[in-house]
Amino acid sequence: MDHETAFSLLKKYNQEEFHIRHALTVEHVMRYFAKLNGEDEDFWGIVGLLHDIDFEKYPEEHCKKAPELLKEIKASDKIIHAICSHGYGICSDIKPESEMEKILFAIDELTGLIWAAAKMRPSKSTKDMEVSSLKKKFKDKKFAAGCSRDIIIKGAEQLGWELNDLFEKTIMAMQETEDIVEEEMKNRYF
Repeated sequence: MDHETAFSLLKKYNQEEFHIRHALTVEHVMRYFAKLNGEDEDFWGIVGLLHDIDFEKYPEEHCKKAPELLKEIKASDKIIHAICSHGYGICSDIKPESEMEKILFAIDELTGLIWAAAKMRPSKSTKDMEVSSLKKKFKDKKFAAGCSRDIIIKGAEQLGWELNDLFEKTIMAMQETEDIVEEEMKNRYF
């Protein structure tokens, strides 16, 4: 599957700027982790891009409607499994098995928390964010309350990583890819 086909499907079922930005952010963070692990950046990126394909239009069927929508572009069973596994324990009974699936599970909520924290900074950017400032926001349950701390913790545990390591690696990924996401938002969304 190529990126343009995946992006067209994303746009078919997602129109809100927030959802497009989140999809692009997760795509590029997944590409970052794929590169670190010597894995297929395109595959990991497409899984990241399409992970919430059904969330905007079908929030009550999240991870349940996704297989049907993904079949429209003949997504492989491997892509479908990976996408559905990111909702494990919440809206899916498909457990993350591969390293890629575990990373997606761990960073989905975390990227949202990091982006919310970045928007509160004077710079409105992740580029000057440090783990210590993210930890303060993480401890404040009222801040970005929709980002589940329990899922982030569970994601780190599934990976066998310390929470600080997950924070640091994900912040670094977002710092490195922030400009790419911004450029794509300008070129594709508006």
